[in-house]
Amino acid sequence: MSAKIKLAKKKKRSQNIAFGLFTLTSYAIVALLFVILAFIVIKGIGVISWEFISEMPKNGMTEGGIFPAIVGTLCLVLVSMVFAFPVGVLAAIYMNEYVRDGILKKIIKQMTNNLAGVPSIVFGLFGMSLFVNKMGFGDSILAGGLTLGLLVLPIVIRTTEESLKAVDDTFRQASLGLGASKWETTSKVVFPIAFPNVITGLILSIGRVSGETAPILFTVAAYFLPKLPTSIFDQAMALPYHLYVISTSGTNIEASRAMAYGTALVLIIIVLISNLLANALRKYYGKKVKMN
Repeated sequence: MSAKIKLAKKKKRSQNIAFGLFTLTSYAIVALLFVILAFIVIKGIGVISWEFISEMPKNGMTEGGIFPAIVGTLCLVLVSMVFAFPVGVLAAIYMNEYVRDGILKKIIKQMTNNLAGVPSIVFGLFGMSLFVNKMGFGDSILAGGLTLGLLVLPIVIRTTEESLKAVDDTFRQASLGLGASKWETTSKVVFPIAFPNVITGLILSIGRVSGETAPILFTVAAYFLPKLPTSIFDQAMALPYHLYVISTSGTNIEASRAMAYGTALVLIIIVLISNLLANALRKYYGKKVKMN
């Protein structure tokens, strides 16, 4: 009996140690995030003003605002999501609901995983070759948005596929048993249930697209363009590239240092607002699914 008690105490001690390490790691990650955010806020909050957000850059980007870069970033996010989200969702539905387990499905999954591991600068070179040169879009929001869409396509596919897998098969069986077709079952039963989790892919994609520099470097980003784009075929400034430029190769790096921190803070705020809106959308559809 004493041996069993000792063994139970040993297991409990090991479990407490493991949970303690997991808890410590989690708190350390959260603390690191707050340290980074606090650093950016402290350095950049003094620059934030209505003029900084709404004006054009001046004097070699050492004065003025970042309004064109904000608009350019939002345009790139919109174009990339319009392309990547429906294409990624449809691809995931095809793989999970229609393709049978076998060599074809394994190949598609492997290629998707490989695509997710390709460096972003390679996507930039590919986008320049295909969209800028071959398709004749030139350096434009359309070329940059499509390139960024390709970059986040694996994220949308994988998150959507996992969301569809989480839907219990009894829903599919019940729908098919009542005479619904495969497509009706997928579109009207399975996908609405999975949709709140599908939005996770949208959230991750927006965050990734907003902060990428390498892909837009070759396809859309302008060094200094103090005007707003008038169409998707125009070149544009973007916050990540603007931040890179004024931090490393601006006309007066020291004079624009504060603007760099302010730009970083604005970029973080945009990503945060986008994530909050997407989370609100996910909760809204999650409640609708539970009510139904």
